[in-house]
Parts: sequence; structure tokens; C-alpha cells
Amino acid sequence: MRLSNCHNFQDFRRMARQRLPGPIFNYIDGAADDEVTHRRNTEAFDTVDLVPSILKGVKDIDMSVNVLGQKLSMPVYCSPTALQRLFHHEGERAVAAAANKFDTMFGVSSLGTISLEEARQISSGPQVYQFYFHKDRGLNREMMARAKEAGVNAMVLTVDSVTGGNRERDKRTGFSIPFKLNLAGIAQFAMRPAWALNYLTHEKFSLPQLDDHVDMGGGTMSISKYFTEMLDPELSWKDVEDMVAEWDGQFALKGVMSTEDASTAAEIGCTGIVLSNHGGRQLDGSRTAFEQLGEIVDAVGDKVDVMMDGGVQRGTHVLKALAMGAKAVGLGRYYLFPLAAAGRPGVERALANMRAEIERGMRLMGAQKVSDLSRKSLQSR
Repeated sequence: MRLSNCHNFQDFRRMARQRLPGPIFNYIDGAADDEVTHRRNTEAFDTVDLVPSILKGVKDIDMSVNVLGQKLSMPVYCSPTALQRLFHHEGERAVAAAANKFDTMFGVSSLGTISLEEARQISSGPQVYQFYFHKDRGLNREMMARAKEAGVNAMVLTVDSVTGGNRERDKRTGFSIPFKLNLAGIAQFAMRPAWALNYLTHEKFSLPQLDDHVDMGGGTMSISKYFTEMLDPELSWKDVEDMVAEWDGQFALKGVMSTEDASTAAEIGCTGIVLSNHGGRQLDGSRTAFEQLGEIVDAVGDKVDVMMDGGVQRGTHVLKALAMGAKAVGLGRYYLFPLAAAGRPGVERALANMRAEIERGMRLMGAQKVSDLSRKSLQSR
């Protein structure tokens, strides 16, 4: 399959599947338990329909938005995700460059495979740091200070990962970092020699944000083990309040799903929240972000920037979220499959497709700017 033939999310997914060893493809594609929430994240957008407004004389489309104190040229951003150089040797470098080209926000994860400092050099545009709260409070303070010094614009604390989700696809292959595969996993890697050659002929895999703090060399540091042993399950509102005060800047919580929690986040000084169920990778059977969006916007939309992610595969999904009140919409697998398939050109093509879909959709909706979209633009089934 050729990149020029990739016109939508499923095309990129198929291309990535052709290139990646099974364990790595399933790490991106998979989710928790029976993967019900993962599927429903996308299906939820079908519960409402768009209602276009005609004869509006729409000429020049302005799809820019302001979120977390930053102006984005399009209302979607690349959510920080872990382990990107496993998927393609360019990893976050490709994503940072693509986001910079499209003048939108991206971020580096605590489990990122390039440093915050390098990401800042690649893109001078809006950047966030997706932070995981560790048991070692000194490590947390050190990582926050490093992010501030690197010039990161906003802190995003992930709060739905106090323990790892039950990702059974990874268990079947023995997928872990560093690799400690079972026979089934090894066989699947052997079927993708081009990926192995690419991986082995580029710089050694590392996690620059954690290399000084986590021994990745001698053990079986699986992702679930990282979540279970390194992260603090006792993370509390008081801890978050202290972080907000110490950061003293734009600060969002990612993984908020209830109105009560959204209100508390606003009360303790957060400037944004991201409605998210972690792509269905944590608590299977949980609500989708889109289903919760309306009531949370009504509760706190005038106090904090409300964003959402999960299941977004089309520009029309973004339009529905914006009409419901989201300030911006995060993309995850939407850019990870293109990254795996083709590196930076893949990410750029995916973002170009999304921008074109949003612009076309806004014209057809009679919306010249994002604020022209409202609940009047939607009708529940």
C-alpha cells in the first residue's frame, strides 16, 4: 500500500499493519479487557447528527482556536503518546515537525523517546508535557523544573493511569520494554525484517525523561510494570493542587470524566481539562469523552478550557465535539498509524487530510469560524 493511497484513518491503519511486527501494531491498536470502550469512543459520534445552516455566504474559513493560552491554527492537536520511536525511528521528531508545519499543538510524554529539549528545538509552536505522577516526589519536582526550563508551554497531568489497564493483546505476545517476547511474539517480529533492520540501524531506543531514574536494561520493564511500580496510586487532589501551585502556569488534567471532578479541577486552579478514557486502554466499560462532553462544558466551560480525545477519525467528529463545546480535540491513533506507516510524511498527510475535512465540513455547515458551531448545529438521534 502506498502513502498516496491513504485517504482516511482505516487506510493508514492498514498500511501500519503491513509494516509493523504484530506485537507493536497491537500495542497501538489494542485496548483494555474486551475493548468495548475503545470501539464505543468512535461509535459515540454517531449518536448525534450535524444540522447544516445554508446560504451563509461562507468565504474564508478560520478554524483557529485558543486553548491553554496558545493559538492553534486548527482545532485538533497531537496528544502526547509513549514509545513513538518503536513505531518509526523518527518518532516524536516527525510529530513535532509536522505539528510545527500545521501550526498546532503537540506534546512529549514522560514515556517519550526524545527529550523535551530536543522537541523544543524542532518546534517553536505550542507544546505540552504529558506528566505521570511518580511515587518519588523529588523526581516529580525535578521533571517539572526540567519542563519549565525547556520552554514547555503547558503541563498536562494524566490522572487515569494510577495503575495499568488490562491489555490482553500485549500479554499474548509478551510485549514489554525492553523486548522480552514469548515465542509467538518473536515469530511475529521475524515476519517484518524491514522493521527490524530499521530499528537496529538507528540510535539505541531510550526514554530520555526517565533514563536517569529507571533501569530499562537489566529487567523486564513492561509498560504495565512501570504503571504499577513507578506511579503513585495514592495521587490525590492535594497533590494536584500542590503541582498546580508549583508549576504556576497553564495546567490541565487529562482523564477527567465526571462533572464533579471537572468542578474540583477548576476550583484548585487548573486552567484546562481533557475528557479522556485513555483511548479505551485503562477502564473498559467506561463512558466515552464525547458522551460526557455536553454536561461538563455546561458545568465548567466558563472556568476552564475543556478539551477531549478518544475515537476521533474524521473531521466531522471534530465538528461535533466543537459544536458540543470542546475548545480543541486531541488525536492519538489518528497520527500514530501514519507515523508507523511512513514517518513524518505520513503524519503530515494525516494532518492535511484532517484539515481539509474540517474546512470542507465547516463550509457545508455554514460556519465561517469555530464559534459559529453550537448545540444548534446538532440533533440527537
